[in-house]
Amino acid sequence: MTIRRLLRGRVSGAELEAVARETAVRQDTEFESVRLLEANNWLSTPAVVNGEFFVKIITRQNTILQGLLTTGRNLGAFSSGNEAFFERFDTPLEMAEHELAATREMCALGVNAPEPLEAFEHEGDGVLVLEYLPVFETLDDLDRATAEQVAPDLFGALARMHQAGLAHGDLRGENVLVAEDSLYFIDATNVREGAIDQARAYDVACALAALEPLVGPTVAVETAAEHHPTDVLVAAEGYLDFVNLRPDHAFETPPLRGEIQRTVESSANS
Repeated sequence: MTIRRLLRGRVSGAELEAVARETAVRQDTEFESVRLLEANNWLSTPAVVNGEFFVKIITRQNTILQGLLTTGRNLGAFSSGNEAFFERFDTPLEMAEHELAATREMCALGVNAPEPLEAFEHEGDGVLVLEYLPVFETLDDLDRATAEQVAPDLFGALARMHQAGLAHGDLRGENVLVAEDSLYFIDATNVREGAIDQARAYDVACALAALEPLVGPTVAVETAAEHHPTDVLVAAEGYLDFVNLRPDHAFETPPLRGEIQRTVESSANS
């Protein structure tokens, strides 16, 4: 058993098939197949049912781990001189229902996300059902030219979400999918009500961290500045060291910090 499987809670073959069959019934179709997906996901077990439905199975172990990760992220927020703004969930169903609601909110804003279908409880597990995108690339797998092409859409979508008071909260390369030249956002997390300013800066810092290895610091910051005011960039700079501690980001902090400072100075002198 791998460490990842141990930490996120193992789902047996029988449990997987039972959830898949229940999903098919609830989606008013016959059960045909289910297969696990290999993904860098600590907080659920992802699977595909009938080649049509993307299913995330959230165990009690996932909920406990989410609480531990949330505590760590909030400590990171404190280390950046800000109040804690991540919220934890008490049950697997609560986790599934939140992601369903967040995905629906993104879609209502015109931000691309897999179509949200439902969330339900199955023998204590939370189950989230979304549209399955059969062909896509994750942001961190793009070549430089494609990453530069989609970068404005990334920051534009974040700006649209933030203006509506919605934050992603867990933006990283694997949570941004590119399908048919369009961006799709997945795995939004829960952010404390009233903390949108902090969450906005954190989202922008994470987006910069995801893009810097792909397009370089100059393009990343210049593109961010087209959609976000300089005060947000300054606030995002304060989160870069914290974001760099996360194992799912690998980027160079000093060049990004230098580009942000240059952009802010240039804006002030213009």
